[in-house]
Amino acid sequence: MSDTLKTLQTMSSAEDFFKVLDVPYDPNKVNVVRMHIMKRMGQYLATEDFEGLPDDEVKARCKATLERAYDDFQKSDPMKERVFKVLKEAVQEKTVAPPPIVPFTDLLK
Repeated sequence: MSDTLKTLQTMSSAEDFFKVLDVPYDPNKVNVVRMHIMKRMGQYLATEDFEGLPDDEVKARCKATLERAYDDFQKSDPMKERVFKVLKEAVQEKTVAPPPIVPFTDLLK
């Protein structure tokens, strides 16, 4: 595992990611959508293959994924992006189960 990936695994705040990867950001924006940005970055990183790459290339790719995730929420908002399950489910059509059918003969008992 590259040094960059090891370092990122130790990060505890979104701001740490921005600082380590040297990505400029608006603290007010990050305060509002930090979890969404980090979740989206994780989704993007999951599609990357870092095997055998030099650390400077790994860092450049991680920086690009953070910039891309941050940009997603500069152009849009969490309700449109829906990176979390609860937000995805909020727009899914709910199926209502039909009321149970009670035979008329059961009512006469």
